[in-house]
Amino acid sequence: MLETIERALGAHRVLEPRGALPQAALRLDADPAIGPDEVRIAVERLNLDAASFRQLSESCGGDGEAVRAAVLEIVEARGKMQNPVTGSGGMLIGVVDAVGSGSPLGLTVGQRVATLVSLTLTPLRLTDGLTAWDGRSEQVPAAGTAILFARSIAAVLPDDLPDPVSLAVLDVCGAPAATARVVERTGARRVAVLGAAGKSGSLSLAAARAAGAADLVGLVRNDAEAAALGASGLADRVVVADATDPLAVAAAAGTPADVTVVCVDVPGAEHGAVLATAEGGTVVFFSMATSFSAAALGAEGMAADVTMLVGNGYTPGHAALALDLYRSNAGVRSLIDPRVEA
Repeated sequence: MLETIERALGAHRVLEPRGALPQAALRLDADPAIGPDEVRIAVERLNLDAASFRQLSESCGGDGEAVRAAVLEIVEARGKMQNPVTGSGGMLIGVVDAVGSGSPLGLTVGQRVATLVSLTLTPLRLTDGLTAWDGRSEQVPAAGTAILFARSIAAVLPDDLPDPVSLAVLDVCGAPAATARVVERTGARRVAVLGAAGKSGSLSLAAARAAGAADLVGLVRNDAEAAALGASGLADRVVVADATDPLAVAAAAGTPADVTVVCVDVPGAEHGAVLATAEGGTVVFFSMATSFSAAALGAEGMAADVTMLVGNGYTPGHAALALDLYRSNAGVRSLIDPRVEA
């Protein structure tokens, strides 16, 4: 029984340290030969998560070649894409090219899919040196192989949307689903979203509205984002503040929110999010740059009675919900489309 669970979770692919699960492992075995319960994907495109890409770009001084070399080095050394600084990865799209006889995922050879599990736990092997990528965008044209386990998740790519759009939306599909769930469960009326003009932020605003929230505040970092968000119609009020400046966030947000959703891709937004949330309210952290200790100890130091949730990226039905929000909401499309590389 234990061996079955280990295989389903991918523990048999862990090279170092033994006993760890794939996400926490330092190295994975990315051998493309699959076991009976595994699926192999022929990789077409990676999507690096926003926090990881920003960190890599900043550490490389915006040098695209250096960013490309850094990603290749990480994948070669670790057998997966896991930024050693942010601890985050992203996801990918590709074609199913081998399915083990005992795989429970229901995938068939030839299907084009997006993986809905993180690259930080996905055995990955790159074979093209990422030569088609300039290192200046989150979406990475790539060739190689990736392995899915019995407990992995993948979604068949829709026929009606371009691949880059599907990849961008599915990369953050956990955020709107979790936002909708929290708003529905708490009956929240006022919702604030930090980083509201981005992919996850725009989808979270749309999800909150659909779930019954009546007063939506979108916080962005500059006037250009404020203009774009204002034109989208997704927020009832748009405010500009540095998400890493707690007092500025609290002042800009005004009346504390029942639910605050954090979608920024830089560290340091924890305290502002807590200050922007009403007593008894809920903060949902959907940023890979979030520090648990900063959030927990900061809330304690403020004597803030708030529930803090870490978005784990998975809620049943999250892929379909995000894609439907994109299809049905012109405001969402107006913010996501300009960010997507054709």
